[in-house]
Amino acid sequence: MILNSLFRRILCPAGFALALLPLAAQAQDAKPIEWVVGYATGGGSDAVARATAETMSKTLGQIILINNKPGAATNIAADYVARAKDYGHVMLTADFATLAANPFLFSRLSYNAEKDLAPVGMLARFPLVLVVGTNVPANNLKEFLAWAKAQPNGVNYASAGAGSPHHLATELLREKTGLKMTHVPYRGAAPAMQDILGGVVPCMLVDTASGNQFVLAGKVKAIGVASAQRIATLPDVPTLAEQGLTGFEAYAWQGVSVPAGTPPEIVARLNKALVDTLNSTTVKARFQALGVEGLPGTPAQMASYVKGERERWGRLIRDNGIKVD
Repeated sequence: MILNSLFRRILCPAGFALALLPLAAQAQDAKPIEWVVGYATGGGSDAVARATAETMSKTLGQIILINNKPGAATNIAADYVARAKDYGHVMLTADFATLAANPFLFSRLSYNAEKDLAPVGMLARFPLVLVVGTNVPANNLKEFLAWAKAQPNGVNYASAGAGSPHHLATELLREKTGLKMTHVPYRGAAPAMQDILGGVVPCMLVDTASGNQFVLAGKVKAIGVASAQRIATLPDVPTLAEQGLTGFEAYAWQGVSVPAGTPPEIVARLNKALVDTLNSTTVKARFQALGVEGLPGTPAQMASYVKGERERWGRLIRDNGIKVD
């Protein structure tokens, strides 16, 4: 599989990965760029960062190291980057949780997402799919709702972490369906999926990059897609809207941020390399295989998108009194 092949090429010990470069390019810049990812290795966020880093490093002529710092709904990774002063040599996968949800979910944060992080550009959008373990007697939304409502204590659901899009999208699902659901957060989508496979937790809204391989292998069952349209990698899986759940649409998304104070010329250089990478045939093919959509654009476009998402999900969090601390 593309994902496994990618890991073989760039996987290194202790959570670091080296995006390979020709020796001549490596000699041009002695100091690498550290790309911090707030989720564990093996999940969708990790896969997208590694796929992007391999090509982007060649575009920049500079080594990129992936540094996984999972935990605390990406706050550990975000705080690390927000405090960094080595401008031009550190950047962050800044996602839905980091930029849109955490400012409302946490009473106190050690960083300010708006003031301490600067946008480079959007990275990718991940469709979400409602999946269940093979031990759950449901193959579509109607059967899932009937089964869930019949459970006297309700049902548990997994997520990639408190405040993740997987978490908040399922809270929106709970609100729309009236189901009794209890959140079980994990340190990333990969370990969450392992417990779905093992029957420990029955269901999850999982991003396509983390879940597609298991759906296609028949190891989990896909109940429905949370997008407005079906997705190309799972064409036979209907949307939740097709199955009667109106007014529900959710995605996971990510951008790239750097510490505030990074000089504009460095941001512009990173943005150009990121956009060129996302538009490359190689990365488009890898993203398609992962079931994700590249979102090349300017720093200003990322800032505008994040503002809209912060308003949308901030309202949901406030209205439902969701807190994680």
